[in-house]
Amino acid sequence: MANVTVIGAQWGDEGKGKLVDWLSNRADVVVRFQGGHNAGHTLVVGDQVYKLSLLPSGVVQGKLSVIGNGVVVDPWHLVEEIAKLGSQGVTITPDLLVLADNACLILPLHRDLDQAREAAATNKIGTTGRGIGPAYEDKVGRRAIRVADLADREALEAKIDRLLAHHTPLRRGLGLADVDAAGLLAELEAMAPRILPFARPAWLLLDEIVKSGKRVLFEGAQGALLDVDHGTYPYVTSSNTVAGQAAAGSGLGPKGVGYVLGIVKAYTTRVGGGPFPTELFDAVGEHLGTVGKEFGTVTGRSRRCGWFDAALVRQSVALNGISGIALTKLDVLDGLPRLKICVGYRADGQDFSYLPAGLKAQAALTPVYEEMDGWSETTQGARSFRDLPANAVKYVRRIEELIGAPVALLSTSPQRDDTILVRDPFQD
Repeated sequence: MANVTVIGAQWGDEGKGKLVDWLSNRADVVVRFQGGHNAGHTLVVGDQVYKLSLLPSGVVQGKLSVIGNGVVVDPWHLVEEIAKLGSQGVTITPDLLVLADNACLILPLHRDLDQAREAAATNKIGTTGRGIGPAYEDKVGRRAIRVADLADREALEAKIDRLLAHHTPLRRGLGLADVDAAGLLAELEAMAPRILPFARPAWLLLDEIVKSGKRVLFEGAQGALLDVDHGTYPYVTSSNTVAGQAAAGSGLGPKGVGYVLGIVKAYTTRVGGGPFPTELFDAVGEHLGTVGKEFGTVTGRSRRCGWFDAALVRQSVALNGISGIALTKLDVLDGLPRLKICVGYRADGQDFSYLPAGLKAQAALTPVYEEMDGWSETTQGARSFRDLPANAVKYVRRIEELIGAPVALLSTSPQRDDTILVRDPFQD
């Protein structure tokens, strides 16, 4: 039995939440390993809709859920999200949720800095303004406050002083008021008893779990092309989103990553700024956005929509060592008479089979398309390949050929059970 790592293979918003929720039935533990509450997962279970930003999707299934050390945690948001799920009938206790004691915290000053920078920027990145980037900066700068620090007032005071020595000149340069150190200390001390009951050495727990033969499901946030190293820099998130981060962000080690399942939308979307070679500004783009309900779970922002980009996903397959993909939102393409798939790019007479790293090169790219016939029948709710129109099957098979990875799962609606299982990642 393999562990499974689920990552977005495009620019995020591929439908990871539903697939993680569905796969949770086959797992013993679900782990978040990077990002913060800038990533939204929507789970639809019957008539109930759960919107998660920080909690692992496994909590809805009652599975042991771990927020790993690679995540930056806003404690106030975590408490709010726990309370919201409680109002929906999901009670979160320390027996269900484990928070890595070495995870770094997002503080109000991080949110202030994030929003002030974005407001002042000429070329906006399109962040959610929730403080994720500045929190990661403090982590790398070795001045972050971590979960374990909440249990040590003396260490907390010293760390706040060190943190403010860095942030005070930044805030003054952006016209922000100084942070009240005593006030911040009081806020964190008030938060400590609400957070510390969940805190444990997550790496030690996961090591014991794997040695006992139990299965771990790693849940990524955002998408591989938003990775701070391998994505469309600087229009990326502030963490590593590729599958390899599951090891570093949980403490389990590289062998624990297991089967890598890339979640891939049947078309392409992205939020915020940055290159998007197959973006559409016509009626088809409007169809994808409207029928696909392409609005961000966290921000409500409209997503940019375009044709499926096989070159982009092929690159993601290589970067992540993807074993198989879960193809989502195939039903959004229902009724489109013709479909296009980007198979590569062209710029200044040169052909590219991948997305080059330079901003100027990316901006100059023209997509090279293959065209296929669409289908008029519905695929929504299909639960086997026999239920799919012939042209829909051809579309899926062509995607497999172009990206160099097989389809393991096919999702045909937001509902949990509308999922076609081709091969079980936990058995592969």
